[in-house]
Amino acid sequence: MTDEIYMQRCIDLAKKGIRAVAPNPMVGCVLVVEDKIIGEGYHERFGEAHAEVNAINSVSNKSLLKKATLYVSLEPCSHTGKTPPCAELIIKKGIKKVVIGTKDSNPIVGGKGIEKLKNGGVQVEEGILQEQCIALNKRFFTFHEKKRPYVILKWAQTLDGFLDRIREDETQKINWISEPETKTLVHKWRSEEQSILVGRNTIINDNPSLTVRDYGGMNPIRLVIDSQLQISGALNIYSKDAPTIVFNRVKDKKENNIEWVKINETSTKNILEELHKRGIQSVFVEGGSRTLQYFIIDNVWDEARVVVGQKYFKEGYKAPIINKVPIQSIPFGKDMIHYYKRK
Repeated sequence: MTDEIYMQRCIDLAKKGIRAVAPNPMVGCVLVVEDKIIGEGYHERFGEAHAEVNAINSVSNKSLLKKATLYVSLEPCSHTGKTPPCAELIIKKGIKKVVIGTKDSNPIVGGKGIEKLKNGGVQVEEGILQEQCIALNKRFFTFHEKKRPYVILKWAQTLDGFLDRIREDETQKINWISEPETKTLVHKWRSEEQSILVGRNTIINDNPSLTVRDYGGMNPIRLVIDSQLQISGALNIYSKDAPTIVFNRVKDKKENNIEWVKINETSTKNILEELHKRGIQSVFVEGGSRTLQYFIIDNVWDEARVVVGQKYFKEGYKAPIINKVPIQSIPFGKDMIHYYKRK
């Protein structure tokens, strides 16, 4: 069980890098001598030192490295990217044993790091808490293995299954379903993903900012589906708070932080392919009903988070339907949150 304890520490450390390291994976690392952690670190920010480097640098007495076992949640890199290869550093420092959570599915690495370590005389063990280590980087693994971003669906619905009331005119305000504290949680969720997607009607009805305002973190890239470019005016999505991409069938153009991307059809397939080309590893789909349902029908989603508020609308726009049992249902204040997984 000792290996599992140290690997769990690696996972806990790695989580601190969420949103700051993308498109790199989250990675944690600890160095152990005689059942005592002598150093630890995690990948803190994209383009900066990897977890192994930070862990090694944290060791005050470097002579202990030759006696240490290095635990790391993901296979050490073997190539020079933004930083030098970690596998080479491990060999150079005389570390004789490395315990790895899971292999890297990025073809640039893909077992080459393990091979380099073994060729350098390092004893390598792998597969410790492998499922947990893969789940930690579900976005990264989905991106490289399925050639698309990790897709999370989110919506709020009433107890009688409606997303919104039918609005008679543009002056009618947003029909809030969930409680204010849940809004803060949603902003936390936004901060954890690289992009956020909505359809045209959501922009027209709600004029959302799609930013992280009630929680500390980076704003995701805003994605809008507007096939015929029917959205216009001084809308919040055109603010300078975050980059915005408008998927459409009319024009290609870039102006400041707004980019119009022309695609033949604004289908889930074409949109996800375009996001993959751009290196975007996760997308948070917030609406509306038709957009959400397309992802469900096309079977290109990974998670869904459904907030159920304590209200009844009796009529309006029906919420999407997922024909699955939630893997978890958690009360959050007065609201209930149902979590679904496609597989």
